[in-house]
Amino acid sequence: MSDPIPAYVHLLRAKDLIDRSYGEPLEVRTLAREAFASEAHFIRSFRAAFGETPHRYLQRRRVERAKELLRATGDSVTEISLAVGFRSLGSFSRTFRELVGEPPSAYRAAWRARGEPAIPSCHTLMWTRAVLEKPAPPGGASVAA
Repeated sequence: MSDPIPAYVHLLRAKDLIDRSYGEPLEVRTLAREAFASEAHFIRSFRAAFGETPHRYLQRRRVERAKELLRATGDSVTEISLAVGFRSLGSFSRTFRELVGEPPSAYRAAWRARGEPAIPSCHTLMWTRAVLEKPAPPGGASVAA
């Protein structure tokens, strides 16, 4: 008889669904079904495995994506909140403030005031290093190494 699939594999399936579909409406019922568990068991197991409830993980994932959009685009806070899956600007702003410590507009203003982050010198050297090209041998024949 083969070993049963460990429960954490099913929890990872649900977590991956959140990561892929954070911008869409996700219900605990859908996530529990993905993990092959009842809703109550899924919530308890998810919290034990990842340290937070599925709902809080989804909120955090949405806020992480919103932070990226606030830094990289000129979209309004309302547009960003809807794009990452929040249904209202109020719930987005409240959740963003809880997780980040400041409202979305203040986060964007502070980010822009700091300017672009410095590029580490190791990356600059790696991507700007001159590449030595070997000249082609006479007659265009390739040289086997």
